[in-house]
Amino acid sequence: MYSQGLIGAKTETEEDEAFLARFQARIDAEEKIEPNDPMPEGYRRTLVRQIGQHAHSEIVGMLPEGNWITRAPSLKRKAALLAKVQDEGGHGLYLYCAAETLGVSREEMTEELLSGKAKYSSIFNYPTLTWADIGAIGWLVDGAAIMNQIPLCRCSYGPYARAMIRVCKEESFHQRQGYEIMMTLAGGTPEQKELAQDALNRWWWPSLMMFGPHDSASQHGDQSMKWKIKRFTNDELRQKFVDATVPQGEYLGLTFPDPDLKWNEDKQGYDFGAIDWDEFWRVVKGGGSMNRERIAVRRKAWEDGAWVREAALAHADKRRARREASKMAAE
Repeated sequence: MYSQGLIGAKTETEEDEAFLARFQARIDAEEKIEPNDPMPEGYRRTLVRQIGQHAHSEIVGMLPEGNWITRAPSLKRKAALLAKVQDEGGHGLYLYCAAETLGVSREEMTEELLSGKAKYSSIFNYPTLTWADIGAIGWLVDGAAIMNQIPLCRCSYGPYARAMIRVCKEESFHQRQGYEIMMTLAGGTPEQKELAQDALNRWWWPSLMMFGPHDSASQHGDQSMKWKIKRFTNDELRQKFVDATVPQGEYLGLTFPDPDLKWNEDKQGYDFGAIDWDEFWRVVKGGGSMNRERIAVRRKAWEDGAWVREAALAHADKRRARREASKMAAE
């Protein structure tokens, strides 16, 4: 999912070989890189891009589910979904803070998102048509996110790794919540099971696309692996996700929309069909059914919240001035 943030990243550096060798030695020794530590500019830029894209994905990811809070089928479902959307907002804030330790402001990152320069996960440009989609998002989308995020807890950059610990704990709850919705629907009436099957049909392939392009088309994956920003390649994570998820779907009695999906005894994993990479790139580049709406909603929220940010800064300035005045008076 968050490997998509590496698309187009520039990771070349101008530092001398001795500096790069010392930095790589720290990475190889599994030392955490902290904000004040010297680091190659390429390493910093790659992290800014990936963490920023991750943060944007958490915030934009609130929109497809937030649309269903008032339409959830029970008070229990409303409360659970509201809590999940609130969690996603918190994840975005953790990640923006982690990115800020690299010298980029939240305002800069948001402006890049609204201008189209920065990306968020392509999965959030698909519509949520039924309540079953909320279950599919929790089961599949959050399940794919967890597959990406658990290795990020061992990312070489300390602030990012530490932020991911809490994020992963909460995402695991979201995945279980989604699977429970799908289980309830699959075990309900024929009409309810049909909703669950329809949701799986529409979300399965976009979920596989979340891991980013094939390794052969991932231009900067090798460098990110060397720096231990990433611990697994896109294709390795995608395979892990398929192997973990297919048995879950079979338990529900649902059918995956892939006639080529089958168990491969030799590799002890599932073979699966070809992904439509034309669709992937079209959505990443802004051609998804919800791209314009997602950015429009995000832009409106940013503009409507300007007075809150200005008021918070003014209040902080006043508190700072009072503290300084009090300190001077005491002296």
